[in-house]
Amino acid sequence: MDARNPLNIGAAARAMSNFGFQHLRVVNPYDVAFQGARSAVGAAEVLARAEKYETVAEAIADCSLVVGTTAIGHRDLQHSLQRLEAGAPLIRAHLASGGGACALLFGSEKFGLSNKDMSHCHWLMHIPTREEHFSMNLGQAVAVCLYELMRDPGAMPESKQGTPASSAEVERITETLLTALRASGYPKLNSSDSFEGAVRRLVRRLDLQTGDAEFLLGMLRQMVWKMKTKE
Repeated sequence: MDARNPLNIGAAARAMSNFGFQHLRVVNPYDVAFQGARSAVGAAEVLARAEKYETVAEAIADCSLVVGTTAIGHRDLQHSLQRLEAGAPLIRAHLASGGGACALLFGSEKFGLSNKDMSHCHWLMHIPTREEHFSMNLGQAVAVCLYELMRDPGAMPESKQGTPASSAEVERITETLLTALRASGYPKLNSSDSFEGAVRRLVRRLDLQTGDAEFLLGMLRQMVWKMKTKE
């Protein structure tokens, strides 16, 4: 979560407490707002345990599924997008299968998630609202999403077997692949944020399992080493 308003941080923590979610992670928070939020009525325990991180990558490193939230608006999204009622069962199935931790990522109140934030997500989820007023208050959005996650836990699709790779493993693969692409000269203009974002989305769509991730990372590192020894 990337929030600046202490009331919104407190409201999000209160919603987490209401629905039984205890692990709040805040990315690069405005410290005045964060400290002010700790006095929120009924949410002191959640906020007291809240963890602060400098970057999204650090905050979601141990998570094997990262779902971003968006109001969509007029954005041209590159990720797979699910409505809340369709996305929630997928998250529940991931958790029920023992597939590892899942992060539900919310952006700032004013701007939402940036394209760089979204590049760490496997897919996106949105709450259907009327077009004339599509954005929601951060605390409200958190409450609605968590309620849907807790509702009807038996309605889960069949999940895949295996242990999904963590975000930290996927990030290592992504960075190594980008290094290999730069070393190979493909494409000529491969330093742009849009190119890196496309590579990140591609790697996350692979839905790698832990063993496969280690295998792929080893191959990529060997390729990078071989290319660099020829320079």
